[in-house]
Amino acid sequence: MSLTNHPPATSPGPRPEAPAGEHALRIGPHLVQPPVVLAPMAGITNAPFRTLCREFSGGKGLFVSEMITTRALVERDAKTMRLIHFDGSEKPRSIQLYGVDPLTVGKAVRMIVDEDLADHIDLNFGCPVPKVTRKGGGSALPYKRNLLRAILREAVTAAGPLPVTMKMRKGIDDDHITYLDAGRIAVEEGVTAIALHGRTAAQHYGGTADWDAIARLKETVPEIPVLGNGDIWSAEDAVRMMRRTGCDGVVVGRGCLGRPWLFGDLVAAFEGADGEARRPAAPTLREVAAVMRRHAELLAEWLQDEERGVIDFRKHVAWYTKGFSIGSDARKRLAITSSLDELDALMSGLELDQKWPLGADGPRGRTSGRNRVVLPDGWLDDPNERVCVTEDAELDTSGG
Repeated sequence: MSLTNHPPATSPGPRPEAPAGEHALRIGPHLVQPPVVLAPMAGITNAPFRTLCREFSGGKGLFVSEMITTRALVERDAKTMRLIHFDGSEKPRSIQLYGVDPLTVGKAVRMIVDEDLADHIDLNFGCPVPKVTRKGGGSALPYKRNLLRAILREAVTAAGPLPVTMKMRKGIDDDHITYLDAGRIAVEEGVTAIALHGRTAAQHYGGTADWDAIARLKETVPEIPVLGNGDIWSAEDAVRMMRRTGCDGVVVGRGCLGRPWLFGDLVAAFEGADGEARRPAAPTLREVAAVMRRHAELLAEWLQDEERGVIDFRKHVAWYTKGFSIGSDARKRLAITSSLDELDALMSGLELDQKWPLGADGPRGRTSGRNRVVLPDGWLDDPNERVCVTEDAELDTSGG
């Protein structure tokens, strides 16, 4: 299937009125217009998924790689070197790095610059996964202000002309909020832009994102762009977030799971010039099935192995088919496919003329929250303590 002849499908409902004025986000020398960024998601935002999202957006927006561990990059781990591959049409090339040791982060950034591996570097300080926070990494790290500063200083110095941005959460929990201090440190160390997920590490993906925190961060660091992240399930949500918070752009994560066409919807929302402009009709199951086939095919090509590609695609099935009436048996069989022919046969047996189901938009992916963040012993004793985080905190896991 070629998306060239396949109009982008979008969620139902009237197109939101575009905010007044031009909407562009500047990340160093790179102009991102409209100001929409694909959030890095481990195991999701690989080259095939980024290709799908870019096709629906017409190449507009910024599409960040899945999280890359700095130590693995410096050691040239084979899997990591494949993950940093960009399609020739990806401009700018954007890599998210996760690191806990300033020197290793600096080495990884210098490697990217010296070998021309990317045009933009984003640093992750948002991962809430226990096996990361218990070592002091991810969303636990900004609590140690001096360590955060050291990592940012090494990265920005090593990056030279490449812009360095960062993504973070509000803090560890409601009693240990870090985002305002972290924002000021980022500005002082030369970070180009900041993305804030409006949740604490303790919330994981549960509850409601705090958009007011995004507004407060923008007020605190007016010198650089602030991007909002959290609970953007539709183009309407993105427009509302920017209007309500004054943020300079949006980062979309779980809202595009099984819906890469959301980026076409976002472009329409931000670039619509008049009230008569109409969004494409919501997709039927037939159209969704065509995108599923394209996604699986891209994965097979990327991995140079059809079976591995289709197996990797399995995790996307539930997201793509959410709300459609296809039966539990068909869902189970789709989730264990191992070839494109098998996938084709199963999808051809579905009632493909079904319209986009009510309730299929909205929250998807992980939604459960947690009450306690696992941290190293004594981690909360002194936020200004000079600490070193051990290398086993560098695990290949979700970007948060």
